[in-house]
Amino acid sequence: MSTFSGLNTAYTGLAAARQSLDVVGQNIANSNTVGYTRQRVTTSAIGSLGHVGPLAGAPRIGGGVSVDSIARLGNVYLDARVRTTAGVAGYSAVRATVMSGIEDSLREPGKNGLSAQMQEFWASWQGLANSSGVAASGGVVLEQAGVLVAQIARGFNEIDAQWTQVRSELGGMADELNSAATQVANLNVTIRSTLAAGGSVNELLDQRSALTTTMAALTGATVADRPDGTVDVLIAGNALVTGDTANPITVTGSFQMDGATDSPVRLEWAKRPGGAVALSGGEIAGALSMLAPANASGTGGSIAEAAESYNDLALSLADQVNAIHRTGETKSGAPGGDFFSLGTGPAARSISVVPKDVGDLAAGAPGKGGLDGSNADAIAQIGTSAGAPDKIWTSFVTRTGVVARTELQQAALAELAAGSASSAQLANATVDLDEENVSLVMFQSAYQGAARVMTAVDEMLDTLINRTGIVGR
Repeated sequence: MSTFSGLNTAYTGLAAARQSLDVVGQNIANSNTVGYTRQRVTTSAIGSLGHVGPLAGAPRIGGGVSVDSIARLGNVYLDARVRTTAGVAGYSAVRATVMSGIEDSLREPGKNGLSAQMQEFWASWQGLANSSGVAASGGVVLEQAGVLVAQIARGFNEIDAQWTQVRSELGGMADELNSAATQVANLNVTIRSTLAAGGSVNELLDQRSALTTTMAALTGATVADRPDGTVDVLIAGNALVTGDTANPITVTGSFQMDGATDSPVRLEWAKRPGGAVALSGGEIAGALSMLAPANASGTGGSIAEAAESYNDLALSLADQVNAIHRTGETKSGAPGGDFFSLGTGPAARSISVVPKDVGDLAAGAPGKGGLDGSNADAIAQIGTSAGAPDKIWTSFVTRTGVVARTELQQAALAELAAGSASSAQLANATVDLDEENVSLVMFQSAYQGAARVMTAVDEMLDTLINRTGIVGR
């Protein structure tokens, strides 16, 4: 065996140690980089190329070490679990946030809620019944009525504004999804060509993994790996990304809550107008479920159902108070008319107080004189009746509180699952500086050892070439 082969063996050791040191340096440099997955050099021994058999002579040693690849120490199963839990957590988080917003807007229980305001309204009628001849009592009724209708309209407008906000955020989510899909398609091209040329794509895989996780959080998408290094991103079996092609989506439907019944908000394929995108989870699915129109069974979108409850309250309040007020008589003996009026558009927004003066209040029964307050008393008793508007409101508030609490609990559980999956992924993929420091020392020693072997072989060759045959001269 040639002595020169020892130099090549030592050189392969130097090259392997040097490349391993470079990878350790890359890991340490990216120890705080979000989404970075640690790497390792994989090596294998180079076997002997000599002949074998009875005439082969003395056994020959191998030819050193070969650097086979730079492995990315990720785990496809942990990555898939992160994406799955991200989709569930995204769906629950959006719904919980919206329901919390609805619940907060009710201001219940408390002095600023509608329940307290309606109690004040009924109490003002009771006060008028007890002092129908006192103008101040009538003034309190008009004041409380004005405050009540203003608060109903304000609550409805807050719900309407929340619907508009979620609708706007949904458009932003769609833009983010399309952008991520385009980037994944571009990365697929780069990864495929780099692999074909024999290069390393580890950092590109990290970028693509982060993007697919974002897409899963938005839509509940799944990822399918292909043999050429590219991935397909699927939504309910339909390709959002396939190879180098991204299929964009678009949000269609009304931009106003009032128009959502006739033109519901939904997700469609941009290249196939009218083709709805089926979602299995994610933030976009959560937002769409909140933006759905109300229905007869009360199981529509939570925002629209909340708005419908405000309308039901306004209608019930107007119908019941008007029905009794019409049967009464004012202090001057004029017949009572409607106390509340309903204009065009949503009842909660258009309800208003008809009487402008205390003299227009029909507090008494017909023919009983200007000091009678029996009709005002009848209106005051509406608040304690079985079908009182208060009962509608209480039922809505209770239902909203239960749903909000349920959504918050589900969001908390989904977040725990997502956090657990992320922790498992990080434990497997994150750079451990203690481990890298040990590797640094190990590869440094290997490099020094290989260099020492080269030095020894060099000295041997120097003796063989330059000093052989000069003994005795």
